[in-house]
Amino acid sequence: MDDQIRRRSGGSARHDIVVAHDAVALEHLGHKQELKRNFSMISMLGLAFAILNTWTALAASISLALPSGGPSAVIWGLMVAGVCNLCLAASLAEFLSAWPTAGGQYHWAAIVAWKDWSRSLSYATGWINVSGWVALTATGGLLGSTFIINIISLLHPDYESEPWHQFLIYIGFTLVALLINAFSTRLLPLFTKAAFFWSLTGFVVISITILACASPNYQSGEFVYGQFINEVGWPDGLAWLLGLLQGAFSLTGFDAVAHMIEEIPQPQVRGPRIMLYCIGIGMGTGFVFLSCLLFCVDNIDNVIESGAGPLLQIFMDATRSPAGSVCLLMFPLVCMLFTSTTLMTTSSRMSYAFARDHGLPFSHIFARVHPGLDVPLNALLWTAAWVVVFGCIFLGSSSTFNAITSASVVALGITYAIPPSINVLRGRKMLPPNRAFKLPGALGWVLNLVGICWTILTTVLFVFPPELPVTSENMNYCVVAFGVILLIAVVTWIFDGRKNYTGPHVDVEGLEKGQIVGVEGVTEPSMTKTASDSKAAA
Repeated sequence: MDDQIRRRSGGSARHDIVVAHDAVALEHLGHKQELKRNFSMISMLGLAFAILNTWTALAASISLALPSGGPSAVIWGLMVAGVCNLCLAASLAEFLSAWPTAGGQYHWAAIVAWKDWSRSLSYATGWINVSGWVALTATGGLLGSTFIINIISLLHPDYESEPWHQFLIYIGFTLVALLINAFSTRLLPLFTKAAFFWSLTGFVVISITILACASPNYQSGEFVYGQFINEVGWPDGLAWLLGLLQGAFSLTGFDAVAHMIEEIPQPQVRGPRIMLYCIGIGMGTGFVFLSCLLFCVDNIDNVIESGAGPLLQIFMDATRSPAGSVCLLMFPLVCMLFTSTTLMTTSSRMSYAFARDHGLPFSHIFARVHPGLDVPLNALLWTAAWVVVFGCIFLGSSSTFNAITSASVVALGITYAIPPSINVLRGRKMLPPNRAFKLPGALGWVLNLVGICWTILTTVLFVFPPELPVTSENMNYCVVAFGVILLIAVVTWIFDGRKNYTGPHVDVEGLEKGQIVGVEGVTEPSMTKTASDSKAAA
């Protein structure tokens, strides 16, 4: 008994030492430790994977790729997207291991950019990233409410869905996510662990069940891995490339760990691993799950056109039971609740980080951490309010809402490419040589360039109309929504940012004595000015 107590005491003491060391490292990056480092490796991995939720996102969006490339685009598009996103994630992992701060991409861009461009590039990156995360938060409630509407449509064929029906369910998801984040922040690590194991359990249970129920009536391997379909009117090659967007969407958000990095011990070591692990797990589970679904498809046209949604239709093809199909759908439906909650968590941390560097209007309000709840409550309310606004837009125009959510994927993808692009243009010499995660020599160049090219490709594809001929109904308004994001960034820079935004405050002396040397960018010796302002405001 005494030995157990001593072991626990020793473990607690070591943890306290590690956390204290991490707090000092964060101060060298310009910010005081305000959030608790309550997450473990597995709970942070759970949060990152809950946001990607690759197999669920792929299942929910399978109707995007089926008419634009068919099963071959569904399966191999995921693999292409996975490899390219791994290249991009590895590129960002180098930055995360060097400068583990919740600001993420905008913080890194400020440090590695040319001095004359540092503030403006950092500010633009921050605004695009904040906007992307706030808009992405709306996708959790959208997919969750869609699953519920699909269940009602399956069980009641005469049901006619109205936009306000889905809006009310969407608001329900948003309120639950807000309440969990605001009042249960100390339980979030347990919540994200549960999300991780629930998702993996659902993946295994559904895969085994539909294969067992559909036996022996399977599609051929040639159909699953080689069938090409083009019902969108674009040339075959371009149609297949547009099918890649399903895989790209299912792997968006892997920078979540960067924005949560101030809440995990040993961030410079664990953060890069989690960023890569969540994509690797997503690729593996997604490949197996999509294979199982496609082997069990009865009629591909019925799946594409089903009023109950493609996933429920495949479940029906396999089980021949409405009740059984609905039971299986409970797994991805609950996953969407986990996703909505973790998306709001990450989005609020991103907004909080940008505000403490005076990047947002009324930054002193959004940079506050509530002393009793240990959470940036105002940043949470900011995120939730925008999600509700997007829901109101959905009531008026679903195409506008879809454009906003598509723009979120484009926005995040662009911010992923900005820091490595600057580093490549500067000869890959801007990262400290003694960082915990390093891509050696030629490998670093290859992965950086592949990730950057992937971002350029997907950015172009995401603004393409999905099919020909183009009409006002099927036009892709994503480019308009992203243009609005850029316009907001420019206007706020003119009236607020250029006066108040100075970029991250980095303690040069502390960094040189610690793990980083020779960094150019926005550097000031007064390392804690911003954090002190935030504390005073609170």
